[in-house]
Amino acid sequence: MKIAVTYADGAVYQHFGRSEFFKVYEVEGGAVVRSEVIGTDGNGHGALAGFLKGRGVEVLICGGMGGGARAALAQAGIQVFGGVQGSADQAVADYLADCLRFDPDVSCSHHSHGEGHACGDHGCGGQNESCHT
Repeated sequence: MKIAVTYADGAVYQHFGRSEFFKVYEVEGGAVVRSEVIGTDGNGHGALAGFLKGRGVEVLICGGMGGGARAALAQAGIQVFGGVQGSADQAVADYLADCLRFDPDVSCSHHSHGEGHACGDHGCGGQNESCHT
């Protein structure tokens, strides 16, 4: 199984459609066997679903995203866990331990926000609390 996380500086990046990098984790037997950071090659928003599907990703962990991206990912067969914040590595560990805190209804409409908006700024990115506290 492959899990992708929107990625910036070790953390879950909060705007799916503007992600420049994903950290992709390959999982076997419930454990991460390898991971790599990959660039999006300039792809954004709707094109990212095909980008991830083409790399065999089955699960996406991210911050906020719009409805169009969510629909494209669903059509690509990628399960989405949105509204996650904090360390990308910890988010994957929590997912594998079946204790990832996420918001199944997370949504961001960035077309109504000013430039420089980050999903986590006003709560549309949800809250991620480690299950190991």
